[in-house]
Amino acid sequence: MAKANPFQFLQQVRAEVAKVVWPSRREVVLTTIMVFVMAALTATFFFLVDLTIRSGLSVVLGLFG
Repeated sequence: MAKANPFQFLQQVRAEVAKVVWPSRREVVLTTIMVFVMAALTATFFFLVDLTIRSGLSVVLGLFG
């Protein structure tokens, strides 16, 4: 296996980094807002599922306990 030339490696790295398309500020803000909205919706969903299961278990345990 041939060793890579460090200078050639750095040139290739710079060429690859130049191909990267960075998101605009607006895209970053919108994506961040969507992440927070989805996290809140998910937390609400699991809270309601937990509340339902807890209530159901309380009823079942109250009948047999």
